[in-house]
Amino acid sequence: MSVKVVPQRQRSRWRKLTGSRMLLLMCVPAIAFFLVFNYAPLPGIWIAFTNFNYRDGIFGSPFVGFKNFEFLIKSGQLWLLTRNTILYNLAFIVLGNILAIAFAVMLNEVRLKYFKKISQSVMFLPYFISVVLVGVIAFNLLNYDNGALNGFLEQTGGDPVKVYSSPGAWPFIITLVHLWQSTGYGTIVYFAAIMGIDRVLFEAAAIDGASAWQRIRYVILPSLKPIFVILLLFALGGIMHGNFGLFWNLVGNNAALFPTTDIIETSVYRMVMAQNNFTTSTAVGLYQSLFGFAIVMTANWIVRRMNPDYALF
Repeated sequence: MSVKVVPQRQRSRWRKLTGSRMLLLMCVPAIAFFLVFNYAPLPGIWIAFTNFNYRDGIFGSPFVGFKNFEFLIKSGQLWLLTRNTILYNLAFIVLGNILAIAFAVMLNEVRLKYFKKISQSVMFLPYFISVVLVGVIAFNLLNYDNGALNGFLEQTGGDPVKVYSSPGAWPFIITLVHLWQSTGYGTIVYFAAIMGIDRVLFEAAAIDGASAWQRIRYVILPSLKPIFVILLLFALGGIMHGNFGLFWNLVGNNAALFPTTDIIETSVYRMVMAQNNFTTSTAVGLYQSLFGFAIVMTANWIVRRMNPDYALF
């Protein structure tokens, strides 16, 4: 009678699994979420390569290859959407991180406990304001007929401006509104990282006679580098995904502003809702995902070559 011998490696793996039953159980909802909403819809990508119709369904519709992608490239729309989406996200990432780090450092230097708490709450509050309400506020400030901005200009003898007919003004407006909403959240993240820095480093810097600027430059900023790189990689992963709620509620369906405000999400939404164009919109979404995946892999490879400890994988 032969006895089956289980390899030592398999036994150790089984012990880890059985010893982590509660942790695995806690992961079940997250795993189910990604399976249902991220992996189950993947076969729908096939629509991008077909002339989709409801009668034949996803896999029965005529196969057209890359014609949906060719249409986007030849129309010039793909370049416009890609340019706007990437440039907006780059502005959000760069300016957002700079402001968040600056405010976090300033909060750390504040010695009044209650003022520090009130400042954090006030800065964090815009993050919870609905983008629908933000759009309403922006419209009441900027509309031509009775907006607060034109009312102020008329009261001071100036000429009213047609903001909703000026595409060049909206990159600054959208960036400003996004920073107003998101900087508080980023500040809290970096401030928490500063609170986690070993106090011995600050004490050693004080003994050596370091000034406040020197503590910031040689202690705080180098300590924030790991969290900055990780947040940067996460942000780059979504560089092809725009903030649909923000853009749609600020701009809406104003075609005059599309040259500087139209991003991939808003274009796909119009294709589906107004034109029932599932094929082209799916092609754009697939392009968006592949492009974003390539950016993340490239950025992570660069970071791993520079410092493996900061890479995601």
